Amino acid sequence: MITRTLNVVAAVVERDGSFLVTRRQAGVHLAGLWEFPGGKVAAGESHEEALRREMLEELDTDVDVRSLVSTAAHAYDDRHVTLHFYRCELAGTPRPLLGQEMRWVPRAELRGLGFPPADEELIELLVEGGL
Repeated sequence: MITRTLNVVAAVVERDGSFLVTRRQAGVHLAGLWEFPGGKVAAGESHEEALRREMLEELDTDVDVRSLVSTAAHAYDDRHVTLHFYRCELAGTPRPLLGQEMRWVPRAELRGLGFPPADEELIELLVEGGL
């Protein structure tokens, strides 16, 4: 039974053919899966504001938010999530502040990581070089 709807933004950051991803920590929804960094949009916050805030909180770096790459909606058992993936450029060197694992993953290796179901279309787009 779906109990809530979340609006989420995520940064698609590419460097030399590799993408910045982080691993969801134990104790959170979808723990252990990989994701593009970002998080929930707070009430009254724009997507850009939310993405910049989340990147500072999680990875100690600001980003320049560029274009919308993809939007995906997914219904999990307990929540409905609408994800907005934005191409971003880093304004610093990311470092995980919350103890999460962080990696730069080559395009060809993205399918080999475990991502949430809501990320599947984006992964296919990236692997096929459509970005």
